[in-house]
Amino acid sequence: MDGIVLLAKQPGYTSFSSLHNVKKALNTTKVGHTGTLDSFAQGLLVVCTGRLTRLAGNITEFDKEYKAVIAFGKETDTLEYTGEVIKESGLPTEQALISAVKAFTGPQQQVPPQFSALHVNGKRASDIARKGGEVSLPSRPIEVYKAEINELEKNSEGLVLSCMITFRVSKGTYIRSLARDIAKACGSCGHLIGLYRTKVGDFRIEEAAGYSLLPAFTIEGCRKAVEDWEASVKNEAKKEQDVLIQKEILTTKKAFDEPTAVLCGFVPVHLKDDESEECFRNGKPVLKKWFTEHLDDVTDTENALFAVFSQSKAFCGLIEKKDSKHFSYRFVIAFSR
Repeated sequence: MDGIVLLAKQPGYTSFSSLHNVKKALNTTKVGHTGTLDSFAQGLLVVCTGRLTRLAGNITEFDKEYKAVIAFGKETDTLEYTGEVIKESGLPTEQALISAVKAFTGPQQQVPPQFSALHVNGKRASDIARKGGEVSLPSRPIEVYKAEINELEKNSEGLVLSCMITFRVSKGTYIRSLARDIAKACGSCGHLIGLYRTKVGDFRIEEAAGYSLLPAFTIEGCRKAVEDWEASVKNEAKKEQDVLIQKEILTTKKAFDEPTAVLCGFVPVHLKDDESEECFRNGKPVLKKWFTEHLDDVTDTENALFAVFSQSKAFCGLIEKKDSKHFSYRFVIAFSR
């Protein structure tokens, strides 16, 4: 069952466990997602299935869009509400928050959370942190393309208890770290109590299987989730939810055609005849003359990946430009003429 599934991850489940419904619906174990979401978070997972799992590592360069709810006054070790409180402070003013959010727009250096999947000396940083070890992660470049305050919650003195912010960010950006750094910049400390991924590249949450089952994402709703997070999900309710999601997966799965290739950020090109298809299938050195398009003219992007299609429009694999004259394979999959 080759294809791309847009899946709405429900809060309280790991990204890995959320793939169970995809595996069951499509009767396959070959499933891979293109970027994890924390267990407490909800939102869009882009999932590759069947032979297209080989695409997963090639479509992780996407910008992503999130809605995040930051609670001020306390910081946790995980930078979200399931962690242990390690710091407390006063609350920020609205003006201080506005200034801080504005300052965190654009290119910048970010220190990832110590509770993350990044590796330190061959071990996950989160595994080291959970065992009480010290984790020192270097900063790395990210970019915040948009940071917009959507909702504020204030106390009786007019100080900000929490806020909802929409972020559009580059690959590798940790929203938990943004919450930590924004809170610090406005003279407070803070952590996430809600995170909702709404876009991955041009893929949108509204197209995802299970979207209608996601809880409404508001500050009030996030606070209720914090209060209830230790409560277990009722098995019967979960079973009913899983059945609905599996049905939606079957009806929303995308075949990997040319429009989907464009959504994934690839440039579609076409093999022009049987001889070209045979050469490509057998992994011979890529020649420009195999294609109906002039490969030097179809894109201005130096690092573009080309999605190769057969004469019958079957997806054949990915190639990339090595230099001005040469192209190389990312991978080839079996295809019929």
